[in-house]
Amino acid sequence: MRTGGKSLPVRIFYRPGSVIFSMGLALAGPMALMPVPAAAQAAQLKPNDQSLGDFYRARGGAPLWLARQSGSAAQLLLQRLDSAHVDGLDPRKYHAPELDRALQAAWGGKPKAVDRADRMLSQAFADYVNDLRRVPNSETYFVDRELAPHPRNARVWLDQAAAAPSLEKFITDMGWMNPLYAQLRQALADRSYGDDHQRRLLWLNLQRARTLPGGQGRYIVVNAAAQRLYAYENGRVADSMNVVVGKPIYPTPMMAALIRFANLNPYWYVPPDLAAERIAPNVVKMGLGYLKSRGYEVVSDFSDNPQILDPATVDWKAVADHKAEVWVRQLPGPHNSMGRMKFMFPNREGVYLHDTPEKELLSEASRLFSGGCVRLEDASRLGEWLFGRHLEWQGAGTEERVDLDRPVPVYITYLTAVPDNGTVAFYDDIYKRDAARLAGEPVGAGSAAAAP
Repeated sequence: MRTGGKSLPVRIFYRPGSVIFSMGLALAGPMALMPVPAAAQAAQLKPNDQSLGDFYRARGGAPLWLARQSGSAAQLLLQRLDSAHVDGLDPRKYHAPELDRALQAAWGGKPKAVDRADRMLSQAFADYVNDLRRVPNSETYFVDRELAPHPRNARVWLDQAAAAPSLEKFITDMGWMNPLYAQLRQALADRSYGDDHQRRLLWLNLQRARTLPGGQGRYIVVNAAAQRLYAYENGRVADSMNVVVGKPIYPTPMMAALIRFANLNPYWYVPPDLAAERIAPNVVKMGLGYLKSRGYEVVSDFSDNPQILDPATVDWKAVADHKAEVWVRQLPGPHNSMGRMKFMFPNREGVYLHDTPEKELLSEASRLFSGGCVRLEDASRLGEWLFGRHLEWQGAGTEERVDLDRPVPVYITYLTAVPDNGTVAFYDDIYKRDAARLAGEPVGAGSAAAAP
């Protein structure tokens, strides 16, 4: 909530879920014992995924879930499947009662019963994971489509499970999902949070968290609602910093893209609407000297080598009145609105991460000052994390492109409910996206100008 102009999260506590170790089915919801059509049961009893067979052949037929070192992973998986309604999925699809009976039979130790139960658990696990990795009606704009969650064949998920140091922990932590998802799900499943509105917010944010990556690797998450950036490595936060995001009239969009290169000592290419809003009125008021003092020049277009135009030929009053357009860029240098570097993931929204000379804004409690882009508290530090070295530029008048050897994903999201050390912190709905979703209105990725 906003208190005296400050952005403070509202916190609620939730209890870490207890694990029930039993030979029977751990019931977690009212849908657990609903009847299952006979045809669906038969399909479950005879898995037909070819990749499932490939997985077991590669293991020489050794069980995964019922191996001695797997501990109670099978029971933990049954609990997940039986509580799939928390994810917005139908638990009946995973046939937990049939799985439980097969598991009971396997405890007798007969190889055929063990093999049958283990394969049924593997098929149910793969089906469940694939259903979670489908994100219908997403608010997120996937610039690079490979970053969108998508189903895969069973062996991909089973290999991931088999490679986990602890299969029990892999299931408990939902290692195939982003850590934020598992924690939000736990808070929702525990039912020890606040009122109905907060429960609906938890559910909404749980669905947003489905778009975030799971597993290992390097990626960046920007939470516009909290105005905070997190750099992830090997499933853990390696660094974090404050950021400035878009004003409510210029909301920073929810998007996922690959950071491909950095521009050092960059130009700022001012979007025409912002040139009309921020620059033209000052030229009308102070004359053409305003442009020179701020390092602005009028150009023919935003190509790499545009023609430099005489600003005296521009009708600046018409521009200020939105009756004419002008293309303006700001020269590189310490006063450039992009600062000394920007990190690029080319997209239709013209959004990127960049440095800023206005460092004082990063210490504000509410950091909603940009035209849609994300201003960084410490761009140089993020650059070192991205490139593995300190980034140096050649000169004050040179814009230099530095390509990443391997692009790094960035996910700009909007989480108004965030797990935090056993609590859930609720943030203001600064862009009114929660209100629109809860009211049933369609919410898209939003739009933003290529503005700092």
